[in-house]
Amino acid sequence: MTVLITLVPADIPSPSSGTWTIGPLSLNAYGLMIALGVIVGVWLFGRRLEAKGIGTRDDANSIAIWGVLAGVIGARLYHVITDWERFEDDLGAVFAIWEGGLGIPGGMLAGILVGAYVGHVRRGIPLGPGLNAVAPALPLAQAIGRWGNYFNQELFGGPTDLPWALEIDPANRPAGFESDETFHPTFLYESLCNLALFGILLWIDKRFNPAGGRLLAMYVFGYGVIRFFVEGLRIDPADELGGLRWNQWVALACVVGGGLYLVATRDKPKDILIPASAAGPGGAVDGDQDAELTEGEVVDDGAEPVVFDDLRDAEIEEAELVDDDSMWDARPADDDDDDDAEDADADQVDEAAAERGEGRNP
Repeated sequence: MTVLITLVPADIPSPSSGTWTIGPLSLNAYGLMIALGVIVGVWLFGRRLEAKGIGTRDDANSIAIWGVLAGVIGARLYHVITDWERFEDDLGAVFAIWEGGLGIPGGMLAGILVGAYVGHVRRGIPLGPGLNAVAPALPLAQAIGRWGNYFNQELFGGPTDLPWALEIDPANRPAGFESDETFHPTFLYESLCNLALFGILLWIDKRFNPAGGRLLAMYVFGYGVIRFFVEGLRIDPADELGGLRWNQWVALACVVGGGLYLVATRDKPKDILIPASAAGPGGAVDGDQDAELTEGEVVDDGAEPVVFDDLRDAEIEEAELVDDDSMWDARPADDDDDDDAEDADADQVDEAAAERGEGRNP
């Protein structure tokens, strides 16, 4: 037992460097983790578009180009605005993204708005199902990207001696905490919670098939809860209002906004999955987007759902099917039968005339 205890680290060591060198190439670990999170998130988004039948991986890549660019700009602007004291005397630092400083709420808002516009208007993806498709990809990307804070030794929590405490080098410890060596790894807390949220969203989507946009609202609600408590552990300088950090107020706004949307749309029709064999090209359609589709019935036969349009089949329901045998009884006599009947009548007339000694005129 003593040997096993000594093999377990007492804390999480700080990274030796925030830069990885491969030959002549130097890679910033912070940027690399952000990029890796984006790549994985876009990959999952593309797979979900194809699984729902509303788009392709090329669509996901096209949307990501604009959505990610807008997200990075929005995240940086949010960070600069909320921590303006760090930049007012050094405006050049505003563009030093590789040194850290991306505000997820700002990136989330800008990225989703621009991505939704490109996907719906430019690529023709139905809005509700498209937002549902991207929802689980967001916390997955964040779970990976948060490890960039680890390599930058930033955004950690208060001092702690828990077994999973994070070592921080003296140069990166904030004022007033110079003598403390280990801190709460808030990056790890948020990463693990985002992974859990990712799994929950996938399960909800598969089990309940929420209406368009509701899965994204669940993400916003869940992320707000996570961020509120994680933010409360952090000790980096931040503006406060009413005893709460600014980011905690934003997190509360996410919880309230997401919750209100879920309540307001609790009776929203579910998205309808139309397979290609049943109704044209197929795909997921927003329940509010096509009024005619709400008149159909979705039948689950254990494989692919099929949509039956009551209006389309109205004539078939009114028609009567005739048994094959009875069809022959109901058919009209043909012309040959009519000719034979006339000849038989003529022969009977001739026989009667012959008996009376009469005959037909030549």
